[in-house]
Amino acid sequence: MEMTVQLTIDCSDPQRMVAFWAEALGYVPEPPPEGHATWRAYWAAMGVPEEELPPGAGDVPESIVDPAGRGPRVWFQQVPEPKSVKNRWHFDLMVGGGRDVPLDLRAQRVQATVERLVKAGATVVRVKDEPDTGFYATAMQDPEGNEFDVV
Repeated sequence: MEMTVQLTIDCSDPQRMVAFWAEALGYVPEPPPEGHATWRAYWAAMGVPEEELPPGAGDVPESIVDPAGRGPRVWFQQVPEPKSVKNRWHFDLMVGGGRDVPLDLRAQRVQATVERLVKAGATVVRVKDEPDTGFYATAMQDPEGNEFDVV
């Protein structure tokens, strides 16, 4: 049996999350299915009642996909309640190149990604700089406070 994986992330502003995480992961906003101008048009064709679609829902993508087709689809599901506790999962954006890469070069790569993501709306929580163990990473939060690491 074939299986695909979708990661669903609850949020208050799907469009903001699409923009941020597309930038962070190198993904692209998912286009609507063929034959439909928007996701809203697709959902209407599928029989989703208009009253179940909030204003603006489906007018712009609420999901992102890996343009190379390797990673999972990520859907940002709008929910009314705000994030209230620490994540039970998080992304590790592994940009340093692994332990075979010299620590100073890994740190430069991490720092460059951190700077790019701060410009996209992320916040630095703490830098984990442990030269004795050869570890360097930055803990961050996305625009809605979800934790992730850049390693």
